[in-house]
Amino acid sequence: MNIHEYQAKEVFRKFGVPTLKGQVAQSPEEAVAAAKNIGGSVWVVKAQIHAGGRGKGGGVKVAKSIDEVKSFAKDMIGMNLVTPQTGPEGKEVNKVYIEQGCNIKHEYYVAALVDRETSRVTIMASREGGMDIEEVADKTPHLIHKVTIDPATGMLPFQARQLAFAIGMEGKVVNAAVKTFLKLYTVFTETDCALAEINPLVETAEGEVIPLDGKLNFDSNALYRHPEIVEYRDLSEEDPAEVEASKHDLAFIKLEGNIGCLVNGAGLAMATMDIIKLSGGEPANFLDVGGGANKEKVTAAFKLILKDANVKGILVNIFGGIMKCDIIAEGVIAATKELGLEVPLVVRLQGTNVDLGKKLLSESGLNIIPADDLSSAAEAIVKAVKG
Repeated sequence: MNIHEYQAKEVFRKFGVPTLKGQVAQSPEEAVAAAKNIGGSVWVVKAQIHAGGRGKGGGVKVAKSIDEVKSFAKDMIGMNLVTPQTGPEGKEVNKVYIEQGCNIKHEYYVAALVDRETSRVTIMASREGGMDIEEVADKTPHLIHKVTIDPATGMLPFQARQLAFAIGMEGKVVNAAVKTFLKLYTVFTETDCALAEINPLVETAEGEVIPLDGKLNFDSNALYRHPEIVEYRDLSEEDPAEVEASKHDLAFIKLEGNIGCLVNGAGLAMATMDIIKLSGGEPANFLDVGGGANKEKVTAAFKLILKDANVKGILVNIFGGIMKCDIIAEGVIAATKELGLEVPLVVRLQGTNVDLGKKLLSESGLNIIPADDLSSAAEAIVKAVKG
């Protein structure tokens, strides 16, 4: 689960990470009031969407007067902001964050994440902070420095100093950075983050080290432990289909193809999408109904798939372990009748009560194409879709 920058900075403050004064606004008038409340003579107006690279799309502006604050906020609120991370469709801006300006001396990058190679939390940092960190990682990876954290000890001060020195910090700035790195690690572990990123982390002319941006992504499987984090969820920033899927406890991700997939188990779902592509088709979604699906859940899954106008056929691939094939068959039949399914439907069942499941499908009188194995199922749906 992602949250906005202004929310990330609220979390930072709770853990003692220093931040600049800032206030969120949903109208130009609120933006003006925020700037006056913050004080000073320079403010930064930032569009709040769940995507990086906002500056490249015109979503970050430096205002040197109250009139500019109002003008920038008016331009941003309601705009469709396109960045390298939103794709060409962009995202609508519903609010802006007004933050006090600062005297930037240098910009750095720092992030905490789980390194899959070591299965441990890793803190990485670079002297080349700013909007193009992806380019740094691609073209000059030696400029990104990492420390791996032992879960038994947590991040140690010497590791934080090691990072600060590696990215060229000197003098009292090192001590300030060490405190920030240690607290960022605490934020990551205490709130069950998947990613905690500061880009840029700036060194000011006064020798302070302050995050100018903040991105926190949380492990959805751990959100039950953090009701205060769940309150930050902004459904308007999420795909409506994925929001609907979460209501039914379905794991759903929309893709660009035209063959809908309904599968139980994440690994089997990935394999199903792979074999569809190998057979010359394109999957329209990842959808895992889980191990405890019932007729209602299967029907909800079908509805989700069919909301995509690009879907020209559906492949159901179920291995009945915990889930019984006859239950899935009943769900498929109920969903097909309720929705008046008009696109080709291929069903492959294996596992517990498979014979009963196949019997129910064959006696349903519905136009369902049966398949005994995954390869033939994929070939059948690709052939049906292509006509």
